[in-house]
Amino acid sequence: MSKLGATARVAQIAARAALPAPSSTPDRILDAAERCLRRLGLQRASMGDVAAAAGMSRGSVYFHFPDREALVRAVLARAAERFVRSSESAVRARRTLATQVAEAAVFIRQHMRDGDAPGDQSDTLLATLLTANLEGTVASWVDFWQPFLAEATLRGEIRRDLDQREAAEWIVRIMLSLAVMPSAVVDLDDVRAVRGFVGRYIVQGLAPRARAERRK
Repeated sequence: MSKLGATARVAQIAARAALPAPSSTPDRILDAAERCLRRLGLQRASMGDVAAAAGMSRGSVYFHFPDREALVRAVLARAAERFVRSSESAVRARRTLATQVAEAAVFIRQHMRDGDAPGDQSDTLLATLLTANLEGTVASWVDFWQPFLAEATLRGEIRRDLDQREAAEWIVRIMLSLAVMPSAVVDLDDVRAVRGFVGRYIVQGLAPRARAERRK
């Protein structure tokens, strides 16, 4: 998928969720941009279209977003943040880092199949973000894991000398591999199998060394 097509796809899927009332002019512009991308497509949607949809002048749009590329990047970034945050309630319901990471992996696997594109399009929001905004999606998820890692440190589940941003990126890379790589030994469509696989192996490298040695 081209970056232009992927961007339009983000707008199509992200718009199905009811957006909160805009609290600022940039939010209002981004909401309008998503509507325009869905209705017109990226090739036809212009800054003027976005301004009209937002009920403001072109100058106001350009004041906040200097060009269309900047606006598209902002739409993608917001879609990535919304997708990552949508996993929080399921992850927060688990009590250990291992089960939280496992739940996030299940969330990714389940959302690989989500999609409502018209016609022959079948790309999901996750696939689109991995195609068009991989760096931003990874960054959002690294930030997402910081409080969970801090809490796991206090519970003694992971080492206190860990670089938590580095550990978060390790978790994110493993989770995303479950989305894009097939497995030879684990049924990745079986929720219990995914939870067990992640819980047994993925967090062990972060555990205190004495505990990790006992489990070998």
